[in-house]
Amino acid sequence: MSRLVVVCGGSRGVGRAVSRLLAQRGCRVAVVSRDKDKAQDTVDSLHGGEHLALSCDVSKEQEVKKTFEFIVQTCGNIWGLVNSAGINRDGLLLRSRPQDMEELLGVNLLGSMLTCRAALRSMFHTRAASIVNIGSVVGVKGNVGQCVYSASKAGLEGFTRSLAKEVASRNIRVNLLAPGFIRTDMTAGLREEALVRSVPLGRLGEPEDVAHAVLFLLESPYITGQVLLLDGGLQLAM
Repeated sequence: MSRLVVVCGGSRGVGRAVSRLLAQRGCRVAVVSRDKDKAQDTVDSLHGGEHLALSCDVSKEQEVKKTFEFIVQTCGNIWGLVNSAGINRDGLLLRSRPQDMEELLGVNLLGSMLTCRAALRSMFHTRAASIVNIGSVVGVKGNVGQCVYSASKAGLEGFTRSLAKEVASRNIRVNLLAPGFIRTDMTAGLREEALVRSVPLGRLGEPEDVAHAVLFLLESPYITGQVLLLDGGLQLAM
């Protein structure tokens, strides 16, 4: 039976690329997104025909609980979880509205906590399982105008390391991938030439670059509690 991987935020950008690569490698993929139609569009593009498209707001506890219960009832136990759902609200802290802070933290940090908790109930029944949370180089290095976003990703790093310690005895691995500038809709409004000048490799990352790193962390049997920077050398110049 093919391994089941849940990809939260799997309908666009990085999550879509991750879903496609996993399907190509023979996994059964549950694509979770706020937008059911976009999730279904991703599923329709995947190799194989036994994938799921599901609508869920990962910041809402009951929605997460019901979604993961349905996945397990329909497909069996979960082998992998990829938390790529995320939003951004750039701006100086003094200009940031509390409601925007709450929404950002709710999706980027609380959402991953809720989905991990929901997935673990199933993962405990498997011999091995793997979780990859998608952070950001900004969560490691910080950046002007991204205080709240940086805090959400830095919090995700601490959460990842702590959870890795909690579940290691069950042979469940938890790692964090921290991308730099990736060509997605979140970077579409930025000046690409200026961004590229700050990256030693001389280009933006592609969603497929992230997907291959996610696959590496999902499958590596002796790596847990780690943060892998995927930024073209950006941290060298910061």
